[in-house]
Amino acid sequence: MTSSYLNFKDKHILVVGDVMLDRYWHGGTSRISPEAPVQVVKVSNIEDRPGGAANVALGLAKLGISVTLVGIVGNDENGDVLTRCLEREGVTCRFVRSKTLPTITKLRVMSRHQQLIRLDFEEREDSLSQNEALARVVESCLPESDAVIFSDYAKGCLADVQTLIRLSNVANVPSFVDPKGKDFSIYQGATLVKPNLLEFETIVGKCHSTKELEIKAKALREQFGWKALLVTRGEDGLILFSDDKPPFSLATAAKEVFDVTGAGDTVVAVLTAVFVTSKRFTDAVEYANQAAGYVVGKLGTASISADQLEGIMFKRSHGTNFGVLSPEDLLEQIKLSQINGEKIVFTNGCFDILHPGHIAYMKQAKALGDRLIVAVNTDASVKRLKGDKRPINNLVHRMSVLEGLGAIDWVTWFDEDTPKEIIEYLTPDVLVKGGDYTIDTIVGAEHILAHGGEVKVLTFVDGYSTTAIIEKANL
Repeated sequence: MTSSYLNFKDKHILVVGDVMLDRYWHGGTSRISPEAPVQVVKVSNIEDRPGGAANVALGLAKLGISVTLVGIVGNDENGDVLTRCLEREGVTCRFVRSKTLPTITKLRVMSRHQQLIRLDFEEREDSLSQNEALARVVESCLPESDAVIFSDYAKGCLADVQTLIRLSNVANVPSFVDPKGKDFSIYQGATLVKPNLLEFETIVGKCHSTKELEIKAKALREQFGWKALLVTRGEDGLILFSDDKPPFSLATAAKEVFDVTGAGDTVVAVLTAVFVTSKRFTDAVEYANQAAGYVVGKLGTASISADQLEGIMFKRSHGTNFGVLSPEDLLEQIKLSQINGEKIVFTNGCFDILHPGHIAYMKQAKALGDRLIVAVNTDASVKRLKGDKRPINNLVHRMSVLEGLGAIDWVTWFDEDTPKEIIEYLTPDVLVKGGDYTIDTIVGAEHILAHGGEVKVLTFVDGYSTTAIIEKANL
């Protein structure tokens, strides 16, 4: 596949499904209750996170997609908390408020990163009026949507999902389903359905070989009129069935699995987001696979940004231990280089429009060691620092140009306003900054010096400025 920059501008995705509030009570345990042989947890922190379909919507918002979330919540405080959590991240909430049902809430009591107990607050009521109210909201949202995701957690919101799929088809809006349950006929007519292997085998029976899986998948897709069927198989990767093409299989992108929480939500979010941009199922599956590999390598429910995702895909397409690498992969290469006695030099910047001053600076920096790293601000970071009209060139464009410079060994990226976190994460041997800085004002200098490294200030070549170039070109 030829990776192109993920342009989610002006794209809008509708998410419909079972929303819930994931609440965590964190605290220490130092004694046993005198009332019963149970631990006493002194709660010191309460954390609220969107769960279920709300986590799918949150993942889309993190990608920079415009997203509307439709679901059922109670007319209660937890419904208000969930709404605030989502709207703070840019999600538009169009909730149906139930007067009889509570907002689904899962309360986890945590101590020292261990879950001691989970308490679920939920009731189910498949009323005709509830289904009709939900359908009206969905129908009103479809005209502005490029796709709709139905996120089914079998909690009742999608009891009449067949009506919602029909509404999507009438509006010519592709529908992507993350299914649940023992009856997939309710998803008839959807564009793509994404069960995991267990959910798939619950419907078709045990598959004893890949060939048997392919036969049953083809039959199921044809039976229910889906354009595509994606079966996720954990450590065995993903397999896509679409049209009359041969199955498209991918090995898992995960290197280490720390936590699979939310991985399915990430897959369906990224899958749909990329499809509305590229219109190709295979592109969407490749990106979704890489995103899932990223989030399962993080503790807790993790999200991925468009910049992070594109950086991973860019590195993957180049297939080398040099050039563009994610911060995680770069750390591995730094350790190997340092074992071999090589000195690692680090610098950073936006590098929006590369000019001769930058080239001279890179050559000077490389001369201070054996390997040169350039960390680049993501597009979101540049906007925060330089304004809405910047960057002129997107992250992948900027990294690609830098990668071509002979003085540079590695290019990576960071999303924060300063490089402090990535400097502390990579801990290079030499930190370089250009300009009128003094060492004590350089971000990350204290960390490098404390670890026995060096901090150098280089003088930029006079007469060159990205801002001046932009002003001259009237950009």
